[in-house]
Amino acid sequence: MKAVMETYKRMKIAPTKGKGSWLFDENGDRYLDFIAGIATNALGHGHPALVEAIQKQAEELIHCSNLYEIPLQAEVAEMLTEATDFDKVFFCNSGTEAVEAAIKLARKHAYDEHGPEKSEILTFTKSFHGRTYGSLSATGQATYQEAFGPMVPGFVYAPYGELEAAKALVGPRTAAILVEPIQGEGGINEAPEGFLQGLRDLCDEHGALLIFDEVQTGAGRTGHLYAYQGAGVVPDVLTSAKGLGGGFPVGAMMTKEEYAVLVPGNHGSTFGGNPLAMAAVKAVLHVVGDPMFLEEVRFKGAILANALKLVAERVPGAEMRGEGLLLGLDLKDPELAKGVFEKCLEEGVLVNLIAGTTIRLAPPLTVTKTEIRYCLDTLRAAVDELVGVPFGMTAEAQAAVA
Repeated sequence: MKAVMETYKRMKIAPTKGKGSWLFDENGDRYLDFIAGIATNALGHGHPALVEAIQKQAEELIHCSNLYEIPLQAEVAEMLTEATDFDKVFFCNSGTEAVEAAIKLARKHAYDEHGPEKSEILTFTKSFHGRTYGSLSATGQATYQEAFGPMVPGFVYAPYGELEAAKALVGPRTAAILVEPIQGEGGINEAPEGFLQGLRDLCDEHGALLIFDEVQTGAGRTGHLYAYQGAGVVPDVLTSAKGLGGGFPVGAMMTKEEYAVLVPGNHGSTFGGNPLAMAAVKAVLHVVGDPMFLEEVRFKGAILANALKLVAERVPGAEMRGEGLLLGLDLKDPELAKGVFEKCLEEGVLVNLIAGTTIRLAPPLTVTKTEIRYCLDTLRAAVDELVGVPFGMTAEAQAAVA
C-alpha cells in the first residue's frame, strides 16, 4: 500500500474474498461484515443475481457514451420512477455526485423561477453530503472542511432536528433545504417527529425545493425502498447511491417532472448510467424492491434494535438510534466506544465507529438471524468486559433472535 495516498485510516485486515455477510483474507481468516462497505453491499458479497447480471452485461457492452440512447438506462430509470414518487432520473457514479446534481438542479430551478438572488441552500449540523466542493460545502461539519476553504458560498446551517432554528434561516433567498432523513456519518441521528413535515411546509411556503439525501438510507436500508416512504413526507428531489448498485459504483438524482430543469449542456457524466452499472442496479432492485424482502429487513432490524436497546441499558446514558438495518449504539464515552470497536474487530466482527462515541451497524440486507445473534453476542461480550457489569439477554430477547 506504499504507493497509495494515505487518505484513510485503514485497519490491519486485508479481505480478498467475500461470501454473503462474510469477508475472508488471504490466510482464510473470516470476518462478519456488519458495515457492508458502509451500507453499500446491500445484497452482501457474491450474491448470485448481482454477479450474474454483471457478468452477462460485461460480455455484451460495458460502456456506451450518453451521446447515444442506452436502453438499459431507460429501463432502470422507469423501474425507479414506478417505485417512487419521482418522474425523472439523472444517473452518475456516487453519492457525492448525486448531491452535486441536486444542488445544481435546485439553484437552476430557483434562477429560472425567481432570478439569481434566490440561491441559498439550508443544510444541517452533523450532516454529511460528500467530499466534492459543493457537497462538502453543504456538509455541516467543520472538521471535514478545515484546510480546504473557501467553501462554495450560499450555504447556511441549522441544528439538525430543530425546526424553529430552520424557520429562522429560511426566507426569500432560500432555493432549497437539503436534509438526511436519518443522519449517517453524524451518528445515526433520527429526525424528531414533525421535523421533516415541518421542512416540507417551509419549502412549500417559500417556493424552495426539499431535497432528501438518501445516499445511506436508500435502496432498502431502512426497510422501505427509500426512507421517505416510511416517513410519509415526499421530497421534491432525492439522491441515491451506495446500496443502489449493491457495491457497483452508481448514483442517481431523482426529481419530479416540474423540477427537471437540467437540459443538455447544464450537467453530465461520462460514466453515469453506463450499461454495466445499470445491470447492477436492475439486479439489486429486483431483490430489494420486493415488498416481502423489505418486510424481512424491517423484521430483522427490529430484532437487532431491540437487542441493542438492552445493551444500551447496561451503560449509563447510552442509547440506540436508527431504523431498519441502519442502527447506531451511542455509548457516550469515546474510550468505551473505541474499546468496544476494537474488541469486536479482534473477534472478527466488523462494525464502524462514528462521531466519536457511536458504533454503527449496517449489515447486508440479506444478513441472517443467526449472523445477527453472532454479532450481538460479540458486542455484548465487549461491553460486558469493558463496563464490568454481568450481562445477559432476557428470555424474551433470546426468543426474538432464535
